[in-house]
Amino acid sequence: MDRKKLLVLAAVAVVVALFFTLDLGRYLDLEFLQAQRGRMHDLFLARPLLVGAVFFAIYVAVTGLSLPGAAVLTLVAGAIFGLGWGTVIVSFASTLGATCAFLLARYLARDTVRRRFAGALERIDGGVRKDGAFYLFTLRLVPVFPFFIINLAMGLTSMRVLAFAFVSQAGMLPGTLVYVNAGTRLGELESLAGILSPAILLSFALLGVFPLVAKKIVDALRARRIYRGYRRPKRFERDLVVIGAGSAGLVSSLIGATVRARVTLVEKDEMGGDCLNTGCVPSKSLIRTAKFLSHVARAEELGVRGATADFDFAQVMDRVHRNIERIAPHDSVERYEGLGVDCVRGEAFIESPFAVRVGERTITTRNIVVATGAAPVVPPIPGIEDVAPLTSETVWGLRPLPSRLVVVGGGPIGCELAQCFARFGSEVSQIQTHARVLPREDPEFSELVAERLRGEGVDLLTEHRASAFTRDGGRKTITCTAADDEVREIEFDEVILAVGRAPRTAGFGLEELGIETARGGGVETDDFLATRFPNIYACGDVAGPYQFTHTASHQAWYASVNALFGGLKRFRADYSVVPWATFTDPEVARVGLNEIEATEQGIPFEVTRYGFDDLDRAIADSEAHGLVKVLTVPGKDRILGATIAGEHAGDLLMEFVLAMRHGLGLKKLLGTIHVYPTMAEGAKFAAGNWRREHAPERVLRWLERYHRWRRGGS
Repeated sequence: MDRKKLLVLAAVAVVVALFFTLDLGRYLDLEFLQAQRGRMHDLFLARPLLVGAVFFAIYVAVTGLSLPGAAVLTLVAGAIFGLGWGTVIVSFASTLGATCAFLLARYLARDTVRRRFAGALERIDGGVRKDGAFYLFTLRLVPVFPFFIINLAMGLTSMRVLAFAFVSQAGMLPGTLVYVNAGTRLGELESLAGILSPAILLSFALLGVFPLVAKKIVDALRARRIYRGYRRPKRFERDLVVIGAGSAGLVSSLIGATVRARVTLVEKDEMGGDCLNTGCVPSKSLIRTAKFLSHVARAEELGVRGATADFDFAQVMDRVHRNIERIAPHDSVERYEGLGVDCVRGEAFIESPFAVRVGERTITTRNIVVATGAAPVVPPIPGIEDVAPLTSETVWGLRPLPSRLVVVGGGPIGCELAQCFARFGSEVSQIQTHARVLPREDPEFSELVAERLRGEGVDLLTEHRASAFTRDGGRKTITCTAADDEVREIEFDEVILAVGRAPRTAGFGLEELGIETARGGGVETDDFLATRFPNIYACGDVAGPYQFTHTASHQAWYASVNALFGGLKRFRADYSVVPWATFTDPEVARVGLNEIEATEQGIPFEVTRYGFDDLDRAIADSEAHGLVKVLTVPGKDRILGATIAGEHAGDLLMEFVLAMRHGLGLKKLLGTIHVYPTMAEGAKFAAGNWRREHAPERVLRWLERYHRWRRGGS
């Protein structure tokens, strides 16, 4: 805290201390004010402006410093000034005092609170920006909530000062009227509790309910305005139409059918979406074969004098497609129709919030879920159309193994594919604009992957930008420009673009309905995954903020349940514990915060590490590389995040995911029996390292003395 803040805090502390030390609160006692009522009223009649100004200043000081006595002063205002002027004076004085308390809290404490609780405060700020005025108004109407706490708490949020003052003025007015009116009969009151008769309590309760009713009315009026120009059918064919049969669409349809809703699922391509057909399943199938070849190459390391493996890349790709075919029944039309879902093949177009057209058929529906996924980005690099680039969707059509391959992009997809093709024997060049591969991860994990890529023959060019492609007959070339403007040309047979994926939002009616896209290009939704139309939801890659199969399924539950039961109860999508993994070798898996994010968000943390080079099972498997890295709250074992690099990191991470989801700390992990010898012991040993770093040294010194005494020493 800087010097100015310390001076302000000291001044406030001195004033508050004097208030209690000098027992100034006795002058705000009901009995004292009842005795002085007549004298104060006479003084007001003699000097109205002076008395009004002094009273106003005292009221502002009491509320601004959060001192007790505001309720009694409100009664006094009624006794001295009457209902009219008393209400005016108290209304403005209470608002000014509350705003002063608001500003004091913001000035003195907000930066400190933001540093310590940045993540939580950001979520609260999001709610304040959206509905803060409404909830502040509700709290102001119900005097059961201590106003000084509301003033201080709101000062820590992002609420604008004028909004706070205006809403406070309006919200406190009914309560002010009640108290000032009671003050006009101050002599009849025996205690403050006398104000709160059953009738008054009922009135306050009704005031508290009123904003909730009003919000429902406002929501209905807003919906009516949004739907203006669209005809709502008297009857609907479907409760839910889902567009897209990837992970999000399949789960949405399944949930709808499970609760006996009538559901139509529309898909223009293959059931299963990207994950089954061009993403997770084929990539992991290819990675498995490439990993086997890497083990053959490491034969001597495993005690085998020599080993070779002969393969046909076309047969490898055939195996990939066989795996897709084997898993496809899980996502098939037959399965989902058997579960009660109406599956329709074709391109969907949302004609209105209540109608989806597929070919010649128009389906009326109460709700729509958009789950159209994302597609690989093809950057506008000069000459790119001349070299027929591959993407993560089209690479699975390769049959001859490319002798020379260029991979553009250093994210998870780019790194996985670059390593795979290098292990198959391609001469791979990987171009990454950023200074590191996997730039979302902490540097030591990026370096682990980069070191392995280079060790397996990948020509890794970080801080290089693909600036042009050329084709001269059968000769294909990419020109790269380094950060220092050095230019390099690389010949290749095939190029894979892996520079990101863009949400599919065009061509099926969103633009015509005026449904906007958010930052990143995804469909803009609220916390409940609804678009600007309360009956149209979006989930999965098309909505973001994550582009993972498991988060798409997670979002699908919220979208479908909110769509079908939102009139009764709605659920905010929960992203508090989201894990992911990059399936390179070594795998890199993470949940929660890493050092980069915690530092950017100003969240204090401690770091605990455990290296797999010390783990018995990793040594036995010749996989003694990588580490477990855990971020915790300073001085506590509460987990903020964990990153693992190593063999089966994606599987090992789940222990930390479970712990974070259910509030288990590292001491609980340490106290859990782990099978020996397993890689899972890495989590236990990381927890053990944390425990040693937080050993109670004073207790240990006393124990040392105790044992010395037991041995007969002095």
